[in-house]
Amino acid sequence: MAPATPAEGGVNVDVTVTGLRNTKGRIIACMTSDESHFPRCRDVAGSYKANAAAADDVVLHFAGVVPGTYAIALLHDENENGRADRALTLIPREGFGFSRDAPVRMGPPSFEDAAFPIGTTAITQTIRMRYLL
Repeated sequence: MAPATPAEGGVNVDVTVTGLRNTKGRIIACMTSDESHFPRCRDVAGSYKANAAAADDVVLHFAGVVPGTYAIALLHDENENGRADRALTLIPREGFGFSRDAPVRMGPPSFEDAAFPIGTTAITQTIRMRYLL
């Protein structure tokens, strides 16, 4: 669960995931400071990734995070195919969550709604998983 871009002297960010409907699959997380790549920050410089098996108690750990403003997107990849499955090409079949419990309307929240500051001390977040189907 190492960051995509390791940073010496960065801080740790721990994310407790709540509201899982089952313990199938994995929880996949991406944290980025690049608002143009949120919530999909795969292979984006300066983004951090973490994942863990779905379980009753899930805590994701991002290590060595450089201070800045970030947003986190989570996916409960129940079938472990590495992507968000959808019904009718729009409605997510699997769970999702965002930092600051950012509101979801007709698509993912804006970076601004999910963004939070990271300074020079370790922080913890709690993100609630949501399901539409």
